Order: sequence, then structure tokens, then C-alpha cells
Amino acid sequence: MDFVDVPTRNVERAIAFYRDVLELPQNPHEPAEFEAGNVTLALWEPEQQGVEFGSGAAHGIALRVADVAAARAELEARGVSFVGERDSGVCKLAFFTDPDGNSLILHRRYSPHGQG
Repeated sequence: MDFVDVPTRNVERAIAFYRDVLELPQNPHEPAEFEAGNVTLALWEPEQQGVEFGSGAAHGIALRVADVAAARAELEARGVSFVGERDSGVCKLAFFTDPDGNSLILHRRYSPHGQG
């Protein structure tokens, strides 16, 4: 996978969230792109291109973190509200959204696939 489009209605607000709240590395050549491991999150305003806006609420972008509880506490201190969490038996997850309603997930696998 190379990049994921992240729709927004306000690219400046989205840039501030991904840069200042999530603290993802910002592409120095393209301010609306952020690096999440080996995948780029590319912010775009679909309505500016005649495409109907629809958030990615039905499918989430999982962000790998070393400690879900610590990362959640840090983001909550920055004003992020979480909508739930889960321990699947192989990984821990915490769910939240960006300002446009796109689903984001803090994720940490602690057991190999198929083992719990």
C-alpha cells in the first residue's frame, strides 16, 4: 500500500489535527500529506473537485502505537474523544474520529497472528 486518501471539508483544520494533535510526520513538500509508518495519509477536499463528501466512518485507519493506553491518555489530554476500545486477544485497539468523522484506531498487536 502506498497511500490512503482521507476526505475533509476543511484541509487546514485537518492539517492542524494530523500535525498538532496526532503529531504525525508531515511531508515537507506536500503539507496535506502525513506519514504513518510506510503509508501516507493524503488529505483532500472532495467537494473542491466536484465529488460528494463522505467521511471514512465505515472503515478505520489503524495507527500502530507502542502502548494504546498511554497514547489514548496523551490524545485525550489534547482534547480527543474516544468512542470505545477493544482487546481482541491478539491486539488492543482504541477508536476515535478526526474532525471530519473519519474513523481512526490506535492499535498494538501483542501476540502473533492466530495465537491468543
